[in-house]
Amino acid sequence: MASICQIWRPDRGRCFKISGIVILLFLDLVLQCVNGYLSSPHIGQEPPYTRDAQHGPSITSPAVLPSSSVSPTDNENYTSKCPSGGLCSRLPADCIHCNYQYNCTYGKPANFLCHTKKGVHCIGDSGRQQSNFTLSVTCQFCWQLDPSQYRCSNSTNCMTVSCPRERYNATCDVLEHVHCLGKRRFSKRLFCNWTGGYKWSTTLALSITLGGFGADRFYLGQWREGLGKLFSFGGLGIWTLIDVLLIGVGYVGPADGSLYI
Repeated sequence: MASICQIWRPDRGRCFKISGIVILLFLDLVLQCVNGYLSSPHIGQEPPYTRDAQHGPSITSPAVLPSSSVSPTDNENYTSKCPSGGLCSRLPADCIHCNYQYNCTYGKPANFLCHTKKGVHCIGDSGRQQSNFTLSVTCQFCWQLDPSQYRCSNSTNCMTVSCPRERYNATCDVLEHVHCLGKRRFSKRLFCNWTGGYKWSTTLALSITLGGFGADRFYLGQWREGLGKLFSFGGLGIWTLIDVLLIGVGYVGPADGSLYI
């Protein structure tokens, strides 16, 4: 670079300016990656629920769960959730008490004795009203269910675009009609996955058309970078070209750490 600048003396100032801009952009990318790494919670640390599963009761042990895992507050309102006159096997988990056993084979169907709560009436397979019945449930803990069978809280305080990806502690609740072993409310470590309403297509269009004036950075809420592009005319075009590539691959995202929609 130095030899090139010496050959074309009239362009020496422009040559140093371009090389300085390239170096600053490279340092900015490195600092963003390092910042995301330092802000991530304990890389390599084992999730709490995994640690509990290793030291908790095994499915092959003959331990017995309590007859009810529903809180007193839920007991007062369960009647409004429980349909009368339906099949006993279709009742929500809040409407019945089941004697779940751990001496079952994981992933295999197992039969457990259940009875309805007070005031709940159901019909068995024979068509007669009954309060005691047998329920077939897949032998697995609630936290081992498919993600479509429970709902988890979402966090808006973590960065979805970081290196490496951040996780957060979510509280998950099993859907009413799904039956499983263990507590129906549990914790999981999930990847940050939320959006602030920013569109990737809009950002890319702004970067291509008005990127030289920092419109793409202003749209994403990155006003400092936007001012830098505005007063440097997009880094003489180099910064604009780099931003088009970074936004195109999804590396540059909103300043609030959310995902594109």
